[in-house]
Amino acid sequence: MLVNRVGDLGLALGIGAIFVTFKSLDFLTVFALTPNAINEQFSFLSFSFDRLTLISLLLFWGAVGKSAQVGLHI
Repeated sequence: MLVNRVGDLGLALGIGAIFVTFKSLDFLTVFALTPNAINEQFSFLSFSFDRLTLISLLLFWGAVGKSAQVGLHI
């Protein structure tokens, strides 16, 4: 289904962004290093995003897509 693919993409991009930012996927490591990443920026195609905001939005996108919330339900 398209809904699950959209959720998979958001979740995969969010997990990838966590790994690129913190070099780990371990919860304790990520949570311990989060204060160091507060003002870090991620640049893509001349756009600049706050890393933590981007990670949060991508994981939210994954959760909404996987649970088929409003806008992605069939």
